Amino acid sequence: MIALFRFLVITVFGLAFTQGAAAQGVLRVSAIPDEAPTELQRKFKPLGEYLAQETGMKIEFTPVTDYAAVVESLATKKLDLAWLGGFTFVQATLRTNGSAIPIVQRAEDEKFTSRFIVPIGGSAKSLADLKGKTFAFGSPASTSGHLMPRLFLLQAGINPDKDLRNVAFSGAHDATVAYVASGRAEAGVLNASVWDKLVEAKNPNALKVRVLATTPPYYDYNWTVRGDLDPALVKKLTAAFLRLNPGNPAHKAILDLQRTSKFIPTEASNYDGIENAAKSAGLIK
Repeated sequence: MIALFRFLVITVFGLAFTQGAAAQGVLRVSAIPDEAPTELQRKFKPLGEYLAQETGMKIEFTPVTDYAAVVESLATKKLDLAWLGGFTFVQATLRTNGSAIPIVQRAEDEKFTSRFIVPIGGSAKSLADLKGKTFAFGSPASTSGHLMPRLFLLQAGINPDKDLRNVAFSGAHDATVAYVASGRAEAGVLNASVWDKLVEAKNPNALKVRVLATTPPYYDYNWTVRGDLDPALVKKLTAAFLRLNPGNPAHKAILDLQRTSKFIPTEASNYDGIENAAKSAGLIK
């Protein structure tokens, strides 16, 4: 009887801890580490301050070391809101038995692309020329840095596991550029948004490489909430994202950091193509 009482106390306490943080006025947020942690925090800070104003809650942003950590934290209710790639959203959906809810995406995420890059002095003129070369993807769980580029390579007649001399995973899009710029890989792939940002900033590594090819478009990133978050809070968060207006200078600064013109509503079915691609690649069952 005592053991049963202890079990019930522990269970109730655990549920209160995992489900009560948002109710107590704290919104726990994270993002897949597709760029350096310092860059992710820099990008999120103004958005976090805006969401705090719009919701009346304290916003806690916690960087993580890998993509899987974001999915697991969302599934175990250690996070309330997460910035996910298309593939990590699919993984989160599977891990939460379909309860994770995508609320908004950037307008640009309806037709997202990836860029294959090679050194400026490299001889490659097409994807076919990558056969036999060393290659760098981003994270294994990255939609734009691995899954979709892998699919498009296969469609171009290049099996990464057989036709490339060596495949490495840099861990992040900006790291992939560094790999190719330094010669650690003869080619690589990253998402178009990060590439454009590095070029605009005249990043030293980006100046040493060039775009070989751009993929066809696909759906990618979104903001997702855990499924049992208070529906009123989900509605408030969604409305806050959708209210961001580029005509407002303060809002435009936030949108510029997020590399978007505006946020738009999204839904789980937008990522069916990502799930099918992951199944075809053998990354999920």
